[in-house]
Amino acid sequence: MSPRLRLTVDARPVEVPAGATVAAAVAMAGGPFRRSRSAEPRAPLCGMGVCFECRVRIDGLAHVRACMTPAREGMQVRTDS
Repeated sequence: MSPRLRLTVDARPVEVPAGATVAAAVAMAGGPFRRSRSAEPRAPLCGMGVCFECRVRIDGLAHVRACMTPAREGMQVRTDS
């Protein structure tokens, strides 16, 4: 069994396997990553950092691509949902 990491997504605790991305943690939390200008929920499209649909705020830093960022113990992730 691989080690697990604990982080928060929109103040909800989430646990992911070591090596998972922040995008995986947000998906496990169950909410959208952000909303479009017309309030439509958005989520990762490409999974390789090209589309920027997975942008989140991590530990206060805005516009971080969740699909390209490895999850770390204790991270605080905020979506724009």
